[in-house]
Amino acid sequence: MFAYLRGELMEASPDDAVIDVSGVGYHLLISSATYHQLPEPGSWVRILAHLHVKEDLLQLYGFLDEGERQLFRLLLSISGVGPKLALAILSGLQVQEIQEAIVSNVPERLFEISGVGKKTAARIVLELRDRILRLQPPGGTKPSSRVSDSSVRADAVNALVTLGFSQSAAQKAVNESFAALKEPQVEDLVRESLHAIRTH
Repeated sequence: MFAYLRGELMEASPDDAVIDVSGVGYHLLISSATYHQLPEPGSWVRILAHLHVKEDLLQLYGFLDEGERQLFRLLLSISGVGPKLALAILSGLQVQEIQEAIVSNVPERLFEISGVGKKTAARIVLELRDRILRLQPPGGTKPSSRVSDSSVRADAVNALVTLGFSQSAAQKAVNESFAALKEPQVEDLVRESLHAIRTH
């Protein structure tokens, strides 16, 4: 519904901003990263927008960078991650740092952020890794992915341990599943390993 808003920045804080567009004041929730890039109040600004609809509540979220808006929308697709937590994640780390944590399977970087538990961090990594790798950030490059057999197995074991399985059970399931799959990605290996653990 809203692609962007362009108007006079009336006020801003690390959490929100108000923009006057042709005499109408729009209130947007923002990340601290966006806040630090805003000009002084009274300046004209163009902010990318996302309208979140929940029951009888309509709330606008604002971003100066398309990469940040893309990542915000991806985070919202994860079960248990709402807009408030998605903004907290974007405020806790830079977009590139979040992407690198996801594609490199380092959920520990994410649960350093207040409100992000270990299971939520693991879910974000598992569900978004392939989608992040398919993104081409505007003006940037895709995050690199470790693709060697040993790193794929190590990533899968770490993901299972983060999900609550023991190191030995995770290692055994990953080794068995890896032999049964042809050039598996981390997500494929984790899914197959979870199936192996549950059927034993």
